[in-house]
Amino acid sequence: MSPRTPGADLPDHPDWLWRTPEPRRSYDVVIVGGGGHGLATAHYLAKNHGITNVAVLEKGWLAGGNMARNTTIIRSNYLWDESAGIYEHALKLWEGLEEELDYPILFSQRGVLNLAHSLQDVRDSVRRVEANRLNGVDAEWLDAQAVKEVCPIVNTSPDVRYPVLGGTYQPRAGIAKHDYVAWGFARSADAAGIDIIQNCEVTGLDVVGGRVVGVQTTLGPIAAGKVALCSAGHTSVLAAMAGIELPLQSHPLQALVSELLEPVHPTVVMSNAVHVYVSQAHKGELVMGAGIDAYNSYTQRGAFHIIEEQMSAALELFPVFARAHVLRTWGGIVDVSPDASPIVGLTPVDNLYLNCGWGTGGFKATPGVGWVYAHTIAHDTPHPLNAPFSLDRFTTGALVDEHGAAAVAH
Repeated sequence: MSPRTPGADLPDHPDWLWRTPEPRRSYDVVIVGGGGHGLATAHYLAKNHGITNVAVLEKGWLAGGNMARNTTIIRSNYLWDESAGIYEHALKLWEGLEEELDYPILFSQRGVLNLAHSLQDVRDSVRRVEANRLNGVDAEWLDAQAVKEVCPIVNTSPDVRYPVLGGTYQPRAGIAKHDYVAWGFARSADAAGIDIIQNCEVTGLDVVGGRVVGVQTTLGPIAAGKVALCSAGHTSVLAAMAGIELPLQSHPLQALVSELLEPVHPTVVMSNAVHVYVSQAHKGELVMGAGIDAYNSYTQRGAFHIIEEQMSAALELFPVFARAHVLRTWGGIVDVSPDASPIVGLTPVDNLYLNCGWGTGGFKATPGVGWVYAHTIAHDTPHPLNAPFSLDRFTTGALVDEHGAAAVAH
């Protein structure tokens, strides 16, 4: 009897989930940026609007930017109606995304706790819970004892620098596997005939008579009926190629994971006062993030003191982690707008579209912004959910100020 081949009973898995085509000389739509938002936009252009003569251009490897450099938190408990609308739309799509893509994304609705440590925190948190409920978003206010019941390892002792007075809780929130999400969207877009082109950097935008007509790339010029910018921290650099100055600042945002641990952290915990957010990944690592580095930069790394402060904050909330070891750290480049809300819509250049300014909140919006951005591109007019996030709000004054309501980070 011949020896059994390891893995012989497992189904075959393709070496590649999408093609690696050479770019054609023209497309109806060129999406600049092959991260989660770009891939989701391509998916919904095909699925919702039947537009498949599309190229997604990625200067590096697919989903190697912020999509690979985040902490995968998904929630919709934002204060303002406009924010709650687009994030709740995204969350509802998350809830059916695995079936829609026919691909595992490990979406885990383990809930998100936003802790309150002062009387002002409590007032702001209760206000946000009531606003969430008015918008149909599941939200609860928990006292300190209830926080302990949801997450037993949180330190709720009154004898600490920032005692836990309670917190908001969104049970439907959670996490997903970020690379699986990207691969699922890429696989779906590719199956629809959309070209995903890696290692293709856009070096210029061709604008004639106030209308974009194509892009210059490291693989040659590509004509385009429409161009959709979708490249997070580098979007302002691209827009400047068309003469558009965006109100964005790009900062490094760092995160880290611990060594593998047994299941110990059942939910996601965020705290503004001590400035850290912590969850446990499917494999067992503790995933921790904090705030952005204060300086502007396009580097995918940050300052060590941010990591040090992040660890200090985590140990205040979770003394049980004192003996855990850091496995690795990383950084992304986030694009922050003046009101901490995104910019999604039209530009002064005809047929050139913007999706940027998500700060640290881009991952959770992935399917929702893909849906509305695809609508905006297909119809040359904003979807009702992204209409409030137009570029001209910075001149009209109709801001959507989520600075104080977004908890520790988007």
